[in-house]
Amino acid sequence: MDVNVKETARFSFSSQVCPGEEKRVGTRTVYIGHRSISETDAYIAPKFCDNRIISSKYTLWNFLPKNLFEQFRRIANFYFLIIFLVQVIVDTPTSPITSGLPLFFVITVTAIKQGYEDWLRHRADNEVNKSSVFVVENSKCIQKESEKIKVGDIVEVKEDETFPCDLIFLSSDNASGTCLVTTASLDGESNYKTYYAVQETASLSRPDQVDTLFATIECEQPQPDLYKFVGRLNIYNQNREYIARPLGHENLLLKGAKLKDTKRIYGVAVYTGMETKMGLNSQGTSQKRSAVEKSINAFLVVYLCILISKASVCTILKYVWQSISTNDEPWYNRKSQEERDAFKVLKIFTDFLSFMVLFNFIIPVSMYVTVEMQKFLGSFFISWDKEMYDKELGEGALVNTSDLNEELGQVEYVFTDKTGTLTENCMEFIECSIDGHRYKGQFSEVDGFSVIDGPLRYYGKAEKAREGLFLRALCLCHTVQIKEDHVDGLVVSDQGCAYVSSSPDEIALVKGAKKYGFTYLGVENNYMKVKNQENETEMYKLLHVLNFDPNRRRMSVIVQTSTGNILLFCKGADSSIFDRVPEEEVERTKVHVERNALDGYRTLCVAFKEFHPDEYEKINQQLDQAKMALQDREEKMARVFDEIENNMHLIGATAVEDRLQEKVAETIEALHAAGMKVWVLTGDKMETAKSTCYACRLFQSTTELLELTSKTLADQERKEGRLHELLLEYHKKLVQDCPRTKGSIKRSWSSQDFGLIIDGSTLSLVLNSTLNSNSSNYKNIFLQICQRCTAVLCCRMAPLQKAQIVKMVKDIKGNPITLAIGDGANDVSMILEAHVGIGVKGKEGRQATRNSDYAVPKFKHLQKLLLVHGHLFYVRIAHLVQYFFYKNLCFILPQFLYQFFCGFSQQPLYDAAYLTMYNIFFTSMPILAYSLLEQHITIETLTSDPKLYMKISNNAMLKWKPFLYWTALGSFDGLVFFFGVYFSFQSISLADNGQVFGNWTFGAIVFTVLVFTVTLKLALDTRFWTWMNHFVIWGSLAFYVFFSFFYGGIIWTFLRQQRMYFVFAQMLASVFVWLIIILLIFVSLYPDILLVTLKNLKVSNQKSAHMELPVLLSYRNG
Repeated sequence: MDVNVKETARFSFSSQVCPGEEKRVGTRTVYIGHRSISETDAYIAPKFCDNRIISSKYTLWNFLPKNLFEQFRRIANFYFLIIFLVQVIVDTPTSPITSGLPLFFVITVTAIKQGYEDWLRHRADNEVNKSSVFVVENSKCIQKESEKIKVGDIVEVKEDETFPCDLIFLSSDNASGTCLVTTASLDGESNYKTYYAVQETASLSRPDQVDTLFATIECEQPQPDLYKFVGRLNIYNQNREYIARPLGHENLLLKGAKLKDTKRIYGVAVYTGMETKMGLNSQGTSQKRSAVEKSINAFLVVYLCILISKASVCTILKYVWQSISTNDEPWYNRKSQEERDAFKVLKIFTDFLSFMVLFNFIIPVSMYVTVEMQKFLGSFFISWDKEMYDKELGEGALVNTSDLNEELGQVEYVFTDKTGTLTENCMEFIECSIDGHRYKGQFSEVDGFSVIDGPLRYYGKAEKAREGLFLRALCLCHTVQIKEDHVDGLVVSDQGCAYVSSSPDEIALVKGAKKYGFTYLGVENNYMKVKNQENETEMYKLLHVLNFDPNRRRMSVIVQTSTGNILLFCKGADSSIFDRVPEEEVERTKVHVERNALDGYRTLCVAFKEFHPDEYEKINQQLDQAKMALQDREEKMARVFDEIENNMHLIGATAVEDRLQEKVAETIEALHAAGMKVWVLTGDKMETAKSTCYACRLFQSTTELLELTSKTLADQERKEGRLHELLLEYHKKLVQDCPRTKGSIKRSWSSQDFGLIIDGSTLSLVLNSTLNSNSSNYKNIFLQICQRCTAVLCCRMAPLQKAQIVKMVKDIKGNPITLAIGDGANDVSMILEAHVGIGVKGKEGRQATRNSDYAVPKFKHLQKLLLVHGHLFYVRIAHLVQYFFYKNLCFILPQFLYQFFCGFSQQPLYDAAYLTMYNIFFTSMPILAYSLLEQHITIETLTSDPKLYMKISNNAMLKWKPFLYWTALGSFDGLVFFFGVYFSFQSISLADNGQVFGNWTFGAIVFTVLVFTVTLKLALDTRFWTWMNHFVIWGSLAFYVFFSFFYGGIIWTFLRQQRMYFVFAQMLASVFVWLIIILLIFVSLYPDILLVTLKNLKVSNQKSAHMELPVLLSYRNG
């Protein structure tokens, strides 16, 4: 935050560039209250977007064309559209209805679903856009609709109201010019945040006062980062001279956030509508594609090739057959020789298209709708899971996208953050070191003692003045806010006061200082108040706050004491502090820092620096210039910070305990047992992270650790040479000397467990080596070493490096499925990079949750999410995909075989009604119910035996081997259906009156056997029966019989011809037909019955009956 008290800097109206700033580009100027600054120029309002929020995708006029365009981009839908058009244009053997109606059903269902979802978005948008707001006009508050707010309007917002757009905070009823805001609707952070008005506008607390403000705001163009804003406020006096004040994210009130514990505020609109940060963040991101979707596309290509092959074969054989004089066309279709010779090529092409139409149902267009419904409905099982509900948070698991449900069952690499993910992120002050002397105010659980609140406990003694300096640093160097009355969203400290901070570390340090007798009392009129051990209140003027950022890994404050001394207090990671203090001071404290890190504590070092008044004036000017910059402000401020935070003196260090979350160790062991590699990516120092890894059993006592860190590289002059030596040494040890069997690289490792530790600086060398020789192989050698390690710890990682590691592993040969899990904003990059991103609903806000695919309350819930939900989702959808291709092959193969017995005349085997309804009504519901409810193994077994996860790993059920298995099964059943009925028709009169049934009866018998077989096959594969399974399986069969009687028992006047009239009833009147149907169903299902019987016999001879898997896995080796 910027609470700097600056000297007034005045510039002439003509000067539009602050000192040191280059030409500005990509900025906007906002005139507050739409008042022109120049007396001579007329005010022309700049054109900005209005304040309407539009989260909807469609409008009434563009819904139909836009939705159709999007749906027909899918290859299967577009294919069926082409087939439908061919049927309409070309004289094909089947009615256009046979392909048009299924396509219409699929398109309509999807359009209704998407239209309803968009209608809900329209309704939500209108609730926001039509809400009432108050805008200051002519010194009065005028009520308007939210959508009518314009950039430059001065808006009044009252307590518990949400901000209607992005506002620059001008003033409030609070004399200090602050307000409390909760951004829970934006980033999920329940803690209250303090925002600040510029000092010159803070006193404008009434509409008539704020309406007198002559000012402009220059700021950056809209961008989606919630935590970044760069601008400046130019306040003009009567002489048109202005005072420039910097604006940052602490001055920007975001749309969607809510005002708390402040009666009213006034702010000027700078971003409206879809240009607000909330609007920019609501826009969709690129979708991730699962391995199952890729397999479906591959199988679809194969079946398209089969379709084209069938059509080509039949087209060729038709003309071969007709070339024989005795096999001429039927008498009713006979043409003259002139007609035959005319347009022969066109006739061949139309015949080919006719066969394509006849066999087009081999492509399962309805599968896409079923898959979407399965994913959408199946995702609710995750949200409804009571075992993944956390009572403390009052929240359960969250599904942000259902497209990756099955991917949860294919994870090979898990990348996890440490703080807040593996640990509680609930900090507790343990001890400190001052000038090399160790102090302990309480004993932690690590020591085996209970917590003791009492006088200062120390080992040795530093000077009292240094003790006071250290404790004052803890009380001053932070961004903690304090509130006397407890309200929701605040962390309550001792004696009823409440600390507000986005960092649990800072609260722990402030409370730790209080145990030693120094109490932080908050900020009043820009003065920080501290009560010392003598109960005296000390006042420190807050001059500057140098906020923490992950690159610097430290934060500082500059304060002025009551005696006029100007001090800088800095705290940060030892790696960011030690290089900036004298070496002799480091040696005194370093031993305690390393010892605490080995004990698993989070360590911070504290330093200070005193400025001479002239020196301060210089850095104050540099800070002001950097803060005024509209372009590259962050880079400029970083350079100034680096100069300020130099040549400091080390005071001491702190140790804070962050306990492991519940069942973290058990979860990691389960993930290892399931064949997953777990990598910890953290910004913590190596010793702390290493200790945590042992505590959570990522590293075992038998694990041999290999280190690639700054310490092991040692020599600064030849770091890359030493890295090259270590990489070759580890590669020889793990790869060359430990050969593996084929196929074991991804999911298993050698009997000797190895663990690897690497830090951020070494990783940079690996990825960006400058050595000429062998440098290109560094990355490959490193990856081969990592693949042979059971666990990898990456410490001192920057957020971007986390994403680089995930991408590096994603690109390994074989493209293993990766999962990243974290709780903080610094984890977002790796969450977005991984195949599956998991957010933990922790205490560092909800940026990770908002950017994730799934969110869980605790790390322990990852076990059930992957081993149970992931396993079941994958098995269900894999069975669904294979089953769809199988049943459509069974459906079309008899149609293909029938052409050999009808002179390739394109005569359909099935009636048009059967062709139309097969995929839509007769066979769709049983597989949908199966794919939602099936549990081939009990949930308890999946949880207790993680090794079952490996049986479905590497997309086992959707590889070419199972695909060929299902294709062979479909071919076998199709042959049985057709030839079984065909040979029964050879020499037997089937009707009681001796009449031989015709081709429509023949087709009806084949179709009946087909429907019953594919449905009963699914029943055989079902292991978990519910009333829903019974209802849809037996209900579908009953519906088919009822429909056939109903359709063939009534004369339908709107049909041109009714081929099936009384066919079904007459067919079932024959006992022989019943015998054929039952016999052929049994023959078709015999392989499945045999496999189930053999499997049950095998299981009965084994103790682990829970190892039973569906029939479709019976082919899998190992």
